Amino acid sequence: MTDRGDDGDADRDEFSRARERLVDRLRERGHVERASSLAALRAVPRHEFVPGGSRGRAYRDEPLPIDEGQTISAPHMVGIMLDLLDLEPGDRVLEVGTGCGYHAAATAEVVGPGTVYSVEYHDVLADEAEARLDRLGYDVHVRVGDGHGGWPEHAPYDAAYLTCAPEAIPEAVIEQVRPGGVVVGPVGRGRQVLVRLRKRTDGSVEREEHGAVRFVPMRDGN
Repeated sequence: MTDRGDDGDADRDEFSRARERLVDRLRERGHVERASSLAALRAVPRHEFVPGGSRGRAYRDEPLPIDEGQTISAPHMVGIMLDLLDLEPGDRVLEVGTGCGYHAAATAEVVGPGTVYSVEYHDVLADEAEARLDRLGYDVHVRVGDGHGGWPEHAPYDAAYLTCAPEAIPEAVIEQVRPGGVVVGPVGRGRQVLVRLRKRTDGSVEREEHGAVRFVPMRDGN
């Protein structure tokens, strides 16, 4: 495995070993099952996406704070969501909530370059994530906007996911996913649950729940 990033050789080797141990634990505990999801977590240098003071904690399986009161998701949650999305190379994917770009990078490892479209509410986070992803060699499209509206110009998507919790999955996001596609994300204020919606050919959805979660609330742009 080749490490992306510009750390020195010793630091890069240490981070790489820590990342391997983390992903091995996630696999052994059954948190992440798909080979492509595990490979993505092994490939993405999470330490490049966290603030400098948190780099020593980058390969703990926990969320970490980033700017604008947001967080970078725990690796197990990114893996679980990748599993639920059931992505294939070449799939076009909508992400709502770019944050620092870590989740988008993991998704891009699965689907390949140029097919992840990410919407971020905070312009500072969007600019920083876009620059970081570019520096690390990830071809991810990022724009500033209210995620409730999705990114209609590039629809239809094969899948979509949210990294922040609305009261309900936005209708615009569901509409922008093709029939047969899926949407994964946390839902709820206070108590949150991870849901997967599969869109039927008539536009209705099948809903599954996949346990209690805790994400930052989705910002309301109204």
